[in-house]
Amino acid sequence: MPQVAPTSLARDVPATRLSDVSDYYRAPGWFVRKFFNPQMALLGKAGISIVGSRTLAVKGRKSGQWRTTTVNLLVHDGHRYLVSPRGESQWVRNLRAVGTGELRLGRRTESFRGRELGDDEKVPVLRAYLRKWGMETGIFFGGIGPRSSDDAIRTVAPRHPAFEVVPADAPPESSSAPKTAQ
Repeated sequence: MPQVAPTSLARDVPATRLSDVSDYYRAPGWFVRKFFNPQMALLGKAGISIVGSRTLAVKGRKSGQWRTTTVNLLVHDGHRYLVSPRGESQWVRNLRAVGTGELRLGRRTESFRGRELGDDEKVPVLRAYLRKWGMETGIFFGGIGPRSSDDAIRTVAPRHPAFEVVPADAPPESSSAPKTAQ
């Protein structure tokens, strides 16, 4: 039976969390589902990117049908990343299962392989993500911001899957995200 996780603000709808922290997921509210995401999808189909937004297409892990959602593509230290601020979303589960996807903007489609980052690798990526989109997604990080310590960011890293976007035709060894000092 799912447990209800506490929220950072009393007016928030409680986040649903299963028995493991890695199963954390914050579902979007009505406004985001019915208005914001459809508007972003229309802009993406028209070839208009708002601060790096793209349409992510991944084949469903069970159905094999293409599933799409709007994501923020982060460029950091010469690498590109997808971060799931809401946690274990369906696109994350599908990308883990299938391993490949497409980033779409207008008529342009780019096939890629997703390489999931380890928690220590996520620290500089999550910091850069929060620096760029913290106003939009910061609420999902439980008070952690771009100026938080590495240890603080590391504590929330397991709840926020992140993938390096690697060209589909690149050899596996070319996907080398910057390593963090330990």
